[in-house]
Amino acid sequence: MTPILLDRNENRYGPAPECLAALREATPDILFNYTRDFQRGVYSALSEKLAALHGVPEKRVLLGYGCEDLLKQAVHHWVKPGERCLIPSASWWYYRSIADEVSGVTVEYPIVEAATGYAYDIEALKRIQKATPARILLISSPNNPTGNRFPSSRLPEILEAFRDCVVVYDEAYFGFSEEPSDDAAAMTDRHPNLLVLRTFSKLYGLAGARIGYGIAGKELGSFLKFSSRNLGYSRISERLALAALSNPSYYARVRASVIADRRSVLAALRAFPGVRAYDSDANFVLARFPSSAVFDIRAELDRRGLVLKFFSEDAFRDCARITLGTPEETSTLVAAFHEVLASALAYP
Repeated sequence: MTPILLDRNENRYGPAPECLAALREATPDILFNYTRDFQRGVYSALSEKLAALHGVPEKRVLLGYGCEDLLKQAVHHWVKPGERCLIPSASWWYYRSIADEVSGVTVEYPIVEAATGYAYDIEALKRIQKATPARILLISSPNNPTGNRFPSSRLPEILEAFRDCVVVYDEAYFGFSEEPSDDAAAMTDRHPNLLVLRTFSKLYGLAGARIGYGIAGKELGSFLKFSSRNLGYSRISERLALAALSNPSYYARVRASVIADRRSVLAALRAFPGVRAYDSDANFVLARFPSSAVFDIRAELDRRGLVLKFFSEDAFRDCARITLGTPEETSTLVAAFHEVLASALAYP
C-alpha cells in the first residue's frame, strides 16, 4: 500500500504541465553556464517577471530557496543578540528557532482560538510594541498551522504602529482563500519597512525546486545587498517558476478544487461532537480531537496509509494538521474519517 502523505502541506496536484515541459526541454547550457541576465540590467528573468507581476521596481525583488531561506536571512541580518523578535503565539516553530540562532529574544503576540477558527489579537500586538519596541515583527498570513489570515484591512495600521521596526509578512500559503486577497507587495511603496515573502512551494507545487521570493520596501536596501548572489540562482528553478507563472488558469483550477475539498473535510470532521475543525485559508485544516481518542485515531489512519501531522506541542496537543490532497485523496480521507471517528468516539 502506497501511503497518502498529508502531513507536510505539499501541493498534491503537482505543478502546471508547462513546468514538466520546461524540464524536458532544458538544454545543457542552463547547467554549465551561469546566468547572463545581468547583461540586460536585471538580476534575473524571474525577478523581472515578478516585478512586473507586482508592479514594483525589479531591484526590490529578491530570490531565495523558499520562504525558509529568506526568513532566516532576514532574522540573521536584522536581529542582534538581545534584540526582540515578535512572533505569533500559535505558529511555525521555525520562527523561534531562527531567532535563537542569533541570540534574539522572541516575544509571542497572541493568536486566539475562537469557536470555529483562530484570529490575530491585533490590539494586543499594538500594546506589546508600545510597551517594549521590537526590532522585527513576523506575521504569517495564512498562519501555519491554524490556517487563519491576517486581516488585510488592519495591515496598514499595524505597519504604521511598527514603522520604526522591520515587518516581515510571510505569505507562503497565499492563494487558497475563498476571498480575493490584496497584494501586500503593493504596500511596500507606502511602507518602506515592509518585506513581503512568497514561495513557489505551495500553490505552485514546486516544493522540490526550492524557490521563493521577497518584495522589499525602499528602506530595506541593506538587506537587498545582504541577500544578493553574485552568480545568481538555480537556472533550472527559475525556469520552473517562470513556467508556473505562464499558466494562471491551471492554478485557478487547483485553488477552486482545494477550496471545495476543504469544505468537505471541515463538514466531515464537524459532524462528530467533540471534534473541533477550524476555518482555514490555506491548503490544510487544523482539527482537535478528544484526548482519549487521539491515539486510536492516529493508529487507525496510519494503518490505512493516511499520514497526517499530529502535534506534540502543548498548544496543539490532540491536534492534527491535515493537508488537502487531490479530490481522490480527499474522498478516501473523508470516508476514513466517517469510519475511524465513529469507532474511536463510539458514535453510531
